[in-house]
Formats: sequence, structure tokens, C-alpha cells
Amino acid sequence: MDMLVALYDLPPAEPLVLSLLERGVIIRRANPWEVSPVREFITRCFSLGWADEASVGFARTPVSTYVAVQDGALIGFGSYECTCRAFFGPTGVEERFRKQGVGTALLLRCLEGLAELGYGYGIIGSAGPTAFYENACGATAIPNSSPGIYRDLLKRRG
Repeated sequence: MDMLVALYDLPPAEPLVLSLLERGVIIRRANPWEVSPVREFITRCFSLGWADEASVGFARTPVSTYVAVQDGALIGFGSYECTCRAFFGPTGVEERFRKQGVGTALLLRCLEGLAELGYGYGIIGSAGPTAFYENACGATAIPNSSPGIYRDLLKRRG
């Protein structure tokens, strides 16, 4: 199902981002020249489809993909305004770095990006861990939203 987020009532990202920085994790907007390593990371750790979606963020100004970096290596990513207007996602954090605030920081930075674009509400498309989104940003389920925009997916060959 999809979820709705009130962008005018978000918890601040900055305290969490600074806390992660103290632990050596940098949350920042991806640079345009990083499209290849970000795509490779997403394909390796998640899926080619997510890599395709997140790539759209590199065509935006400013780039609408954020990355989490530790010791010069990607450990997570978050994108917005890639799949559809006002949509958050895709997003993912390497399994060994989950439950440490990295995903929440990426989510909040991306939602702030949607708010900066002038949206009052953001949509989390086909939200997986709904309890995470409810707790992290107050997201609520949108009734009858499954399969939503993903209803006509092309089937991969080969």
C-alpha cells in the first residue's frame, strides 16, 4: 500500500544527521558524477529496478538522491521525485547498518527535499515496512492504494 506524509509537520533531520556524523556516517546529497557507483550499489544490494528509478534523481537539479557514506563506502541511499511527482523512494540501507538511524535520516532528508519543492504532502509508494514509516515521519496508509502506480509493470525477460 501507499502511505501519505504531512511534509509541514516533519521531525527535524538535522539532530539525527549530526548524531550519525559523530559515528562516522555522512548523510548527504549525491553528486551528479556519482551516478555509476550509486547505481552499482543499488543493483548489487537491492535491485536493477530500484537502480533505474533512483537514476532519475541524478537528472534533477538539485540531485534528488541522498547517500549514506561510511569510510568512503556507500551504505545506503534514498531518492525522491523519481518514481512520480511527490513520491519518496526508492530507498535502502545495507542490512548490517539497519536499525542505526541511517534509514530514518535518509527518509527525513528526502522528505525535506519534497517540502522544499513546495509539496504539502509526500507519498511513500508501495511502502514496505509501514510501522517504520508511521514511527519515523507519521505516515498513514492510503486506503485502496495497492497496487497503485505499479499495477502495469513490465515483465523482465531473460
